[in-house]
Amino acid sequence: MATQTVHRTAKGFRQAMRVQEGALAAGEKRLLIWMAERTPAWINSDHLTIIGFVAQLLTGLSYAMSRSSKLGLVVGIGFLALNWLGDSLDGTLARVRQKQRPRYGFYVDHILDSIGSVALMGGLGLSGYMSPAIAITLLVLFLLLSIQSYLATYTLGEFRMSFWSFGPTELRLLLAVGNLALLRWPTVLHGHRLFDIGGAIGIAGMTAMLIFFTAKNTARLYHEERIR
Repeated sequence: MATQTVHRTAKGFRQAMRVQEGALAAGEKRLLIWMAERTPAWINSDHLTIIGFVAQLLTGLSYAMSRSSKLGLVVGIGFLALNWLGDSLDGTLARVRQKQRPRYGFYVDHILDSIGSVALMGGLGLSGYMSPAIAITLLVLFLLLSIQSYLATYTLGEFRMSFWSFGPTELRLLLAVGNLALLRWPTVLHGHRLFDIGGAIGIAGMTAMLIFFTAKNTARLYHEERIR
């Protein structure tokens, strides 16, 4: 039996519409374009992608180290900021310079995000500030939401970067604020860990998002491909 090989080219690849409805999205977009226009020519998108990925790994390491020293929480804020810089600016830089590689960029950016998220949540689980069970559940839900988003990208042509006004930038900001709060209040409400309470709220919210968008996209696809 002959094997048919399908060659996909960048020219024939249709980019999905980016849906970014985060609470900070409008101001963040203007800032990123301003930064991209002033980025030195010797820095390219790959450099920024690597910076963002390594920073996410180091954020997880900082959380793990915070078990023995609260300094890890402070250092982690710096790595969160560096992760935002690399992860958010790489695509903007490519678009501003008209040097986009849509297939390569989509694949590399999101597989590294997934690996980095495992490191981040692993560090939180080892930190002593969050129950490992909470950390694992958050990671599973994050990956499920990512899968949902990637499937929607393929089937609907829409790549959703945020859910209900909450995206990666808002999450990083929330983690940074949480780190500062941990320096003063590691436990609240009669001895419960602050990050366990925040994690439980996150689990409830992410579960609702997963159910809502899965049902919404399933209904949309069903009606668009109704069998008559």
